[in-house]
Amino acid sequence: MKMLSRYVRSALFSLPRSMQMATRATSSIQHTLNVANKIEKTREKALLGGGQKRIDAQHKRGKLTARERIELLVDPGSFKEYDMFAEHTCTDFGMQKEKYPGDSVVTGRAQIAGRTVFLFSQDFTVFGGSLSSIHAKKVVKIMKDAMLVGAPVIGLNDSGGARIQEGVESLAGYADIFQANVMASGVVPQISLIMGPCAGGAVYSPALTDFTFMVRDTSYLFITGPDVVKAVTNEEVTQEELGGAKTHTVTSGVAHGAFENDVDALMNIRELFNYLPLSNTDASPIRSCDDPWDRVVPSLDTVVPLESTAAYNMKDVVLSLVDEGDFFEIMPDYAKNIVVGFARMNGRTVGVVGNNPKFAAGCLDINSSVKGARFVRFCDAFNIPLITLVDVPGFLPGTAQEYGGIIRHGAKLLYAYAEATVPKITVITRKAFGGAYDVMSSKHLRGDLNYAWPTAEVAVMGAKGAVSILFRADKENAAKHEEEYTELFSNPFPAAVRGFVDDIIVPSETRRRICEDLNMLESKKLKNPKKKHGNIPL
Repeated sequence: MKMLSRYVRSALFSLPRSMQMATRATSSIQHTLNVANKIEKTREKALLGGGQKRIDAQHKRGKLTARERIELLVDPGSFKEYDMFAEHTCTDFGMQKEKYPGDSVVTGRAQIAGRTVFLFSQDFTVFGGSLSSIHAKKVVKIMKDAMLVGAPVIGLNDSGGARIQEGVESLAGYADIFQANVMASGVVPQISLIMGPCAGGAVYSPALTDFTFMVRDTSYLFITGPDVVKAVTNEEVTQEELGGAKTHTVTSGVAHGAFENDVDALMNIRELFNYLPLSNTDASPIRSCDDPWDRVVPSLDTVVPLESTAAYNMKDVVLSLVDEGDFFEIMPDYAKNIVVGFARMNGRTVGVVGNNPKFAAGCLDINSSVKGARFVRFCDAFNIPLITLVDVPGFLPGTAQEYGGIIRHGAKLLYAYAEATVPKITVITRKAFGGAYDVMSSKHLRGDLNYAWPTAEVAVMGAKGAVSILFRADKENAAKHEEEYTELFSNPFPAAVRGFVDDIIVPSETRRRICEDLNMLESKKLKNPKKKHGNIPL
C-alpha cells in the first residue's frame, strides 16, 4: 500500500503543472461536494428532530413541534439557526449510540415585525426536550448574544427536565442558564412561554424571566410531580391541579397569562413583543396611530357612579383612554382588584396600573401589591411611562392579610413607585384613602403629573370610619357628622389646595391631558442616588 501511494505521488508530480493543478482542483471540488452532501444530510436529520413518529405523537397531543413554533412566532424567512450540528457529549447508558443534530433545543435569532429577537425552542421529540450540557450551552450562547446587541429573549419551553443520564452536568447547565437570566434581567426583556411540561429545576428559569405564559391543558409547571407529592405528603393530585394553567394564573400568580393553544399563544407573544423596547437603552416604542391624541371621551364623564360605594370596572376607563381600545392585560385572572398591562397613548407604549372597584372594592392586598410592584419595576427598567388610575379605599383589613405579611408585601408596591424614574402620570378617579393614597404613585413619591376628577375623594379614611373614631362619644349625631366629613373631604379640593394634585380635570379630557404630558415628559431626566442596588422588602 505504501509503495502504491508513493507511485501515485510520483506519477502526479511527473504530470505537467497545469494538469497537476487541474487534478488538485477536481479533488478539492469533490471534497467540497462530499462535505456539502454531509451537511445537507445532517441538516435534513436535524429538521426531523426525534423522527417522524415522535413528531406525529407531538401533533396528537395538540402541540406543535419546536421548529413549527418558531416559524409561527417570527417573520417568515427571518430565522437564523445557531449550533444546528451540536450533539450531546454523554457516553453513559448507551447514549453515544443515540445522537441527534442540535440535541434537544433549537436556538437562533430572528425578527418579529422587523425587530431582532433571540429565541430558543425546546424539542420534546428529542429525549423529551431534556436539558443536557450542550442544550444549556446553546441557550446561554443566544442569551449572551442578546445582551451584547440589545435584543429580547423568548424561550419556548417544552421539556421533561434535567437529562438524568448526564447527572451533575445537566444540573450545572441549569445553573448556567439561571445565571444568564439574572445577568440579562433589566438589560433585555425576557419572555417565557410554557408549551409542555416544565418540572424540577426547569421551572426556575421561567420564574426569573419578566413574563411567563402558559398553554391551557398542555403545559404544566411544578417543582415535583404528582407521584412525588403523593409519596411525600400522601396528597392525591392531578398534573392539572398541581401545576396547570388555571392553578398558576388564578391561584399562585406564577404565570402572567394563559392561552387556548400553541397558535393562540404564539400570536399573543408577537403582540406583546410589539409593545416592548428591545433593551434598557431604548426609549418606549412609538408607532403611527390613527386614533386622535386629543380625542374627547364623553363616556368617562359618567363612568364613576354617584353612589360612592357602587362598583364599576376600571377596565372600561382604560379601554376608553388608550389608543383604539387596545390593551394587553398582564395577569388578568390573578388579583383582579388591580389591573396592569400595556397600551399606547398617541402611539407610545405605556404601562397602565389601576385599582379595580369591581373586585374587593379595589382594595390593595398581598397579591395585588406584588402584582403591581413587579409590573411597575419592569416598566421602570425598560423606560416605559406609567399611567396610574386610582380608586382605592385602603389596604384590605383582616387577620389573613396581617398574618400573610401585608405590611411587607404592600411595601413592595410603595418601593417600586418610589424608585421609578420613568414619567409617572396619576389620575384619581374616586377614592384615595389612607396609606393606599400614598402608595399609588402619589405626588409624594415623585409623581410627575397628578390629576383628580371631580368625583375624587382624598382622605385618611371614609366618612363612616372617621366619624366612628372622631365622634365615638356622640353616636346620636353620627349621620350629621358623616355629612360634614363628606362635605369636607369627599371632593378633590383639599388635596388641590395643598398642591398634592396638579389639577382637577374633566374626565372626558383625560386622554388629551395625558398625551400632552407624555410629550412634555419625553425629555425627563431623573436619577436615583448611586448605589449597588436597593433592598426591596422581598
